[in-house]
Amino acid sequence: MKKHYKIEGMTCGGCKAAVEKHLNALEKVTHAAVNLEKGEATVIMTTSIVLDKLQEVLPDKFKITEKSKEQAQQITTKEVGAATEKNKVQQLKPLFIILFYITAASLLLNYKVWDGSSFMLDFMGLFYIVFGFFKMLDIKGFAVSFSMYDPVAKKTPVYGKIYPFIETVLGLLFLLRIEIKIALVLTVVILGITTIGVTKTLLSKTSIRCACLGTALKLPMTEATFIENAIMILMAISMLLIP
Repeated sequence: MKKHYKIEGMTCGGCKAAVEKHLNALEKVTHAAVNLEKGEATVIMTTSIVLDKLQEVLPDKFKITEKSKEQAQQITTKEVGAATEKNKVQQLKPLFIILFYITAASLLLNYKVWDGSSFMLDFMGLFYIVFGFFKMLDIKGFAVSFSMYDPVAKKTPVYGKIYPFIETVLGLLFLLRIEIKIALVLTVVILGITTIGVTKTLLSKTSIRCACLGTALKLPMTEATFIENAIMILMAISMLLIP
């Protein structure tokens, strides 16, 4: 059963993430997705939930009202059309562009005297700094989104709030060549845990937003998220195995 609602009171990505978190926490809700720009929410539920119950789980600043059948039909039609026009590659365009620039910058830093190990360290350092920056733009919103799939963040919410700082520190360690082995081990552990959560989400075919670039850019959770983590993990492992 799919229902569409109007949500009033949302002003930022953190609001969107909070509404999604509270609605998804309901036992009868299979999946809830919020469109911040339109101030709308689409909720898939096993059985009908009264509006008062939905309002009860939301913070006081948000007001939820059900859309009419005609409006819901229009939304469904638009969603189908948008899904057809915008495939995964188009949705992930910002991620690919960022990865391209990180790779190019790493190559330029090492092209005069090529060193594969130095290239990987620069790539990992820039990766953490750039991705950490986007998360810093909305730490609260990121933490909520991150807790949707990261095993540690689910159990310990504060982990999501300090995660951007952990990435920034790791990035500096790689770029400044300080305590590289510790940074490599932490990369394998931290990204390994996140990858487990990403894998479970992909296998369950649950449609949620990836928090890799915080809430500034809206990216769907896809195989690309798994691949970007896998690349970092493989680089870290190869560096640890190099004598």
